[in-house]
Amino acid sequence: TKKNTVAVVSDGTAVLGLGDIGPAAAMPVMEGKAALFKRFADVDAVPIVLDTKDPEEIIRIVKAMAPTFGGVNLEDISAPRCFEIEQRLIEECDIPIFHDDQHGTAIVVLAALFNSLKLAQKELDKAKIVVNGGGSAGLSITRKLLAAGATDVTVVDRFGIISEEDHDKLAPHHQDIAKVTNRRLA
Repeated sequence: TKKNTVAVVSDGTAVLGLGDIGPAAAMPVMEGKAALFKRFADVDAVPIVLDTKDPEEIIRIVKAMAPTFGGVNLEDISAPRCFEIEQRLIEECDIPIFHDDQHGTAIVVLAALFNSLKLAQKELDKAKIVVNGGGSAGLSITRKLLAAGATDVTVVDRFGIISEEDHDKLAPHHQDIAKVTNRRLA
């Protein structure tokens, strides 16, 4: 069954825009995600909520159970911890690791943007795009847009435009994205 079984893993720190509601409150959401896997892809998914926020412990637990699954879908883990957790698990596990809040959202947004641009008869490299939010989804959306050919992307968070001018004030994940976005400010 391994080839058709996915773990849906969360620590409950970024649930559906509700924030850190904890693992117990996250369980119904993870069960819903597991039901979606079954309904739309006939993939068996096991919801797993972890009562820890420690990235090292999350990595250790997921690595330890990885041999049971064909893949791991990380869900609703807050930024910036989610970046390190996902990257380390990709490097240290031999099964696919996917953080849905980042990649699933980015793919859906890119598809919607392609359709919108087609209707507006515009090209991606000519569009002026604003990404509202510099969390895990917003940064992944931005990376996906840039990889697809977008050239004019402005990322904003609750403090305003994320810019290289504020380099010393930015979190590391914002420093990286500021180097490739908001070019009119540079």
